[in-house]
Amino acid sequence: MPMDFHDPRNQTSYTTRVADASWLELISKQVALKGKWAADIGCGGGIYTKALLALGAEHVIGVDFSAEMLRGAKQNVGETHEVEWIQGTATETTLPSEHVDVVLERALIHHLNDLPACFREARRILKTGGTLIVQDRTPEDSVSPGSVTHIRGFIFEKFPRLVETEVARRHDSKKVTDALRTSGFREVHELTWWETRRVYDRPEALFEDLRRRTGRSILHELSDAELEELITYIDGKIKGSGPIVEKDPWTIWFAKR
Repeated sequence: MPMDFHDPRNQTSYTTRVADASWLELISKQVALKGKWAADIGCGGGIYTKALLALGAEHVIGVDFSAEMLRGAKQNVGETHEVEWIQGTATETTLPSEHVDVVLERALIHHLNDLPACFREARRILKTGGTLIVQDRTPEDSVSPGSVTHIRGFIFEKFPRLVETEVARRHDSKKVTDALRTSGFREVHELTWWETRRVYDRPEALFEDLRRRTGRSILHELSDAELEELITYIDGKIKGSGPIVEKDPWTIWFAKR
């Protein structure tokens, strides 16, 4: 069963980690955020809302379609005048036109079918010269094999039926780039990136994270019994090694308004 982002039980699913320092370094080399206003569309639990602040943004607006996700994000980020929270969608954020300098859409577009509508809305709320950052997995990223560092790959090795589900919801690179350009963006460029997701000091910490299904919506497709089967499978693959530096493959697009 797909993850229900409106279920209060999933409120903290995307609040339990922080953006890795390597991600902050990568983005800082591509986009100047110091003193800027930014919008984090599909902010989930606010992990990357915090990251945008850490990169020097003066003000960040977290937008999500789920009231429960926003409640979790508020608790995660804490009370601060530098952040505001808006319930809205990727195609109707409710924000004013030309309102922010940077828009981040991380792990968002695989939930959407109409990419041009999403990107038109991002362009509308961006100031002239502003930057849209889109980060998601392509079908090719999604089928990378499992390893001690790429835990996600083991999910699809153990349950091949999930490959079709995963690939079907991902957009290929050309589709994303074409949608950005037809939506009026210029200077579109992309890069591939292995982002450090989390470091676990021991395998048991990873297994508990998997049991909670935190930050991995694909795990909601598995029953509790299947999830235990997956954990046993991964345990056999990593052979008790630790600490575990978990990394995931991503494609990131940068586009100018």
